[in-house]
Amino acid sequence: MASAYQRVVLKLSGEALSGPVGYGIDAGAVAYVAAQIKAAWQTGIQLAVVVGGGNIWRGQDGAAWGMDRATADNAGMLATVINVIALQDALERADVVTRAQSAIVIQAVAEPFIRRRAIRHLEKGRVVLFGAGTGNPFMSTDTAAALRAMDIGAEALLMAKHKVDGIYDSDPRSNPSARRFDRLSYLEALNRRLQVMDSTALSLCMDNHLPIVVFDMFRENSLLRLLNGERLGTQVADFAEVAFTSS
Repeated sequence: MASAYQRVVLKLSGEALSGPVGYGIDAGAVAYVAAQIKAAWQTGIQLAVVVGGGNIWRGQDGAAWGMDRATADNAGMLATVINVIALQDALERADVVTRAQSAIVIQAVAEPFIRRRAIRHLEKGRVVLFGAGTGNPFMSTDTAAALRAMDIGAEALLMAKHKVDGIYDSDPRSNPSARRFDRLSYLEALNRRLQVMDSTALSLCMDNHLPIVVFDMFRENSLLRLLNGERLGTQVADFAEVAFTSS
């Protein structure tokens, strides 16, 4: 089945690679994510992936311990590169052709990020893995995902979550009556402080009219189903009004 999109960016949190332990890299979790990406790639879609590093290191945590924030964020960027290497290996072993690009220069393991080269890789049918965030401290990997989506002309930013199937009006883990949004405007997401992504990333998407889809990556074939046009999760875009999922 042909994909509903031509080119997208998939944002993965570092925790998606950590498995049940919640930290580090779990072989089973990485293999699962690689299988989902392979199924999507086989539709012919041009797919780029931005990976977080929270399963290994968070710059904010380091800063809370008294570490210089810029230094702590630099360590976080390196954590994302570790995750990219692990995911690239799993994808290559699954016969998915990939290229890794890093926003900080680490030529032994990844190409430097070059916009035109990234687009050319996508046009040649390679999955492009972006590591090291934006290459700047104080910027989250959510912001990196939004920025890379703009860089490559993606049609949507797909925010993969773990065991959360969209955006709710309150925490569904503590409130059984929480309602899931079917669609949501950028301004509503910002005004309600719904933690879709950080405000810098959300504002960047709003200013450039980039649709965001928040979905649960760990539901069966969810990425493939989403790309095939099935309505999953919550879409954030230039909607005039909010809509909740019908119960």
